[in-house]
Amino acid sequence: MEIINVALGGRSYNVHIENGALGNIAALLAPYTAQKRLLFITDENVHRLYWKNIADKFLSAGVRVEAYILPAGESSKNWQKLEGICDWLLQHGAERTDHIVALGGGVVGDIAGFASAIVKRGCNFVQIPTSLLAQVDSSVGGKTAINSRSGKNLIGVFHQPAFVLIDPDMLDSLPPRELRAGYAEVVKYGLIDSAEFFDWCESDGAALLSGDSDARIKAISHSISAKAQIVSDDERELNGRRALLNLGHTFGHALEAETGFGDTLLHGEAVAAGMVLAARYSAYRGHFPAQEVGRIVNHLETTGLPARVSAIDMQTTGKALAEHMQHDKKAAQGNVPFLLMNAIGDTFLASDVDLDDVAAFLDSELAQ
Repeated sequence: MEIINVALGGRSYNVHIENGALGNIAALLAPYTAQKRLLFITDENVHRLYWKNIADKFLSAGVRVEAYILPAGESSKNWQKLEGICDWLLQHGAERTDHIVALGGGVVGDIAGFASAIVKRGCNFVQIPTSLLAQVDSSVGGKTAINSRSGKNLIGVFHQPAFVLIDPDMLDSLPPRELRAGYAEVVKYGLIDSAEFFDWCESDGAALLSGDSDARIKAISHSISAKAQIVSDDERELNGRRALLNLGHTFGHALEAETGFGDTLLHGEAVAAGMVLAARYSAYRGHFPAQEVGRIVNHLETTGLPARVSAIDMQTTGKALAEHMQHDKKAAQGNVPFLLMNAIGDTFLASDVDLDDVAAFLDSELAQ
């Protein structure tokens, strides 16, 4: 068991990481059940796998539970589903002192957190992430959002959870593709500021993907510890430190938008391809050694992640992809900053990037 604190003054909270924690869920969430009831937001896949077991444990503890069930997948992060969740919470008498529980992957965490933030001007919430991507990244930090026609996660608020409960054993139920997609966010933590952790990914990443318990705990605890430190330093991306967590995301979100936020390209897969594009573009600009790009590509391809944008099933142009980037949340005064790299473990925010240059670069990548 590991407990990592996200230090945010009066809004600090703990991340509890423990194999088998789901078996003790009623006791671990007891501090958040003052009204002897909990309202859960989940999706149909997670509900099918875990709900009866969870409900039985709370029933035995004298706590009533109810669940709102979303369709699985990124397409659920929209206005209509958000409205449905909010209406359901109000119909069930949600109060500000309640703790809404997000039980699922990144999609569930994003939309449930957003709903919790806006119902009655803000209810508490708890994260129980069930995917690798959510366990190593999105469940911590307080970013909540839905997607819009203009792009990914453009409508949302910062709303920190009160508690995060991570049971790595839940990863056993993930399809291999979902597990690999989440692994892209693990690799990200090596690329942004820890060359040693990227070395570990190269040597032990395959063990993590094969189900090794120690490797999973190592990846989750390192990633959460790194993110907790960054979030504590820059909760709302005001000084640029937290922006480092977006490595690969400006390129990746454009790829997701172009492929329709569907199953063609999962978020983690888009991040993997986006990190390679960030590395290639850094080399194109003379910042990053070309041979190190090959090292990143080799590792991602070895783990089954997309590393070449030309291999993604889409018909597009560099200009079309660059146009998606104009809506980037980091944009200021019309300028889109990019996360670029000097070396593995040395990422920086560049504010002098011209989108026409990016479009020309992407055209050359699409042609390969």
